[in-house]
Amino acid sequence: MPMFTAVAGMPAWLLVTIGAILGAIIGSFLGTVAVRLPAGRGIIRAPSACDGCRQRLGLWHLVPIVSWLALRGRCQSCAAPIGRGQLVAEVLGAAIGALAWWAPPGLALPAMVLGWQLLLLGLLDARCLWLPWRLNAALALSGVAAAVADNRLPFALAGGGLGYGLLALVAWGYRRVRGREGLGGGDPLLLGAIGLWVGPVGAVHVLLGAALLGLAVAGLMARRGSRIDAATRLPLGTFLAAAAWPVFVLDLR
Repeated sequence: MPMFTAVAGMPAWLLVTIGAILGAIIGSFLGTVAVRLPAGRGIIRAPSACDGCRQRLGLWHLVPIVSWLALRGRCQSCAAPIGRGQLVAEVLGAAIGALAWWAPPGLALPAMVLGWQLLLLGLLDARCLWLPWRLNAALALSGVAAAVADNRLPFALAGGGLGYGLLALVAWGYRRVRGREGLGGGDPLLLGAIGLWVGPVGAVHVLLGAALLGLAVAGLMARRGSRIDAATRLPLGTFLAAAAWPVFVLDLR
């Protein structure tokens, strides 16, 4: 592990394990937020309960990943299905916590913070094509804070400006040519916020990676018989989020 970040002499396997457990717990919370936030439901104070029968969940039902697998994705009380999105959120959260230790020295914790924010934004865009401006703002502010701590603020601001400008220009051009909106309003803001984390070169890498992911998803949809045309709506924010984290962790900035 040549890029592994050492912490107080702790062995690599222990750091990875701690990161994975913490990430699974956070991923479980983010999966719940991604369901409740668009519906306007309480997030912190509302008790965890089955969406089907409203039966409150016991402590062991809240164990990330394990409980979903043990229950085979169904409520123990009413057998209502538990969305796979929850399992996906927990697995991805755990992966972020574990793999962040491969970031350049000193960047493991920032990589976790970035990754979990991107996970929530990606889940929301995948579920309902929505990128809340408050979450974009939080991502941007944390990016500025990370840049100040790393003494790279001009680099970050250049990335933020370029990231926002690239997609704002694409949106403007599409609107001029097609006479209608082609991008959601949150997409340029998201790439701008990501640019604050990864800089100008990283922002370009993220956009290219997101484009490739979008093409791959569209190709898979077409192979499965879905109609793909100019009116097909795809979650660009999800693709941007998925491309951004590897760019940061692998230091492709």
